[in-house]
Amino acid sequence: MSMRIAVLGGGVMGETLASGFLRRVHPAPDVVIAEKRPERAAELVQAHDVSIADAREAVRGARVVVLVVKPQDMVALLDDVGAEVEPGALVVSIAAGVRTSTVEERVPAGVDVVRAMPNTPARVDRGVTGVSPGRNCSAEGLALAEDLLASVGVVVAVPEDLQDAVTAVSGSGPAYVFYLAEAMTSAAVDLGLDRETATRMANGTILGAATLLAASDESADVLRRNVTSPNGTTAAAIATMDQLGVREAVVSAVTAARDRSRELSGG
Repeated sequence: MSMRIAVLGGGVMGETLASGFLRRVHPAPDVVIAEKRPERAAELVQAHDVSIADAREAVRGARVVVLVVKPQDMVALLDDVGAEVEPGALVVSIAAGVRTSTVEERVPAGVDVVRAMPNTPARVDRGVTGVSPGRNCSAEGLALAEDLLASVGVVVAVPEDLQDAVTAVSGSGPAYVFYLAEAMTSAAVDLGLDRETATRMANGTILGAATLLAASDESADVLRRNVTSPNGTTAAAIATMDQLGVREAVVSAVTAARDRSRELSGG
């Protein structure tokens, strides 16, 4: 019998996770999505052949419930459907800033609760997801959450008090890379390249560097030094970045993101 997975929320991330489960979990699960907008529900059915149900119906009998709603909507949703969650089920919340205790208080005893923070590259199965078990989560529940979320990329288990750091590094991290791509593209245009060529060069360079970094046994520091010949062009660029305090700016930016995450979660 296939595992029933209820995904409460049919937005981009809800669809991303549902698609990953359907493609990579074996045997193929029975995925039910709770989505109120009829047009969006029809899109999901056509694209993925999933079932659509209201939230309470979706949760009934589900082995796994994935909460993919806005943080400000989480308590109201749990107050509505929490009692319907089956004892022994796994509940995974990806709502930023919502603590596992908030979920545990609104579901039956014996339910495993895991908090997760995926990022947008999950859309292309290259996500990084930080997961944290709730106080009463079993080892089996955490392992199941990790296996499911591995459908869309890398999974890293961290204590819940480090979820704000996860948000700052990997949750917000894609924006930092896109920012770099914007800057590299603009610089290339300023140097005379047309925008289409500049975009292809910047994007391709970032993709290639990231692929090399992921495949190599060497650290980012070593790879950077390998391409930085003394007194060469790369050395001139890195020296300029150092003079401008780019490294310190990145550290400050990530710290600011962590601090803002703490503010939003009431920490």
